[in-house]
Amino acid sequence: MPKTITIEIPENIKIPKEELENRIKQELALRLYEKGLVSFGQARRISGLSKWEFLELLRKEKIPISYDEEELEEDLRVIERL
Repeated sequence: MPKTITIEIPENIKIPKEELENRIKQELALRLYEKGLVSFGQARRISGLSKWEFLELLRKEKIPISYDEEELEEDLRVIERL
């Protein structure tokens, strides 16, 4: 079950107001993924991006992609459905 948190952001942050929520989600997802605290799928869902958009974001941030057992199982389920 997803958790919801509230974060106080300073007024003078250098991110346009309309981009703030998405940018924070993406930054959180990137850092958690980079540190190995969440899987690719979990990070992608946190970010709100598609698989391909998140892959592109990882590439732009120069964060290596790790492929774990959970991802393999998810890919195998997709293959079975096809």
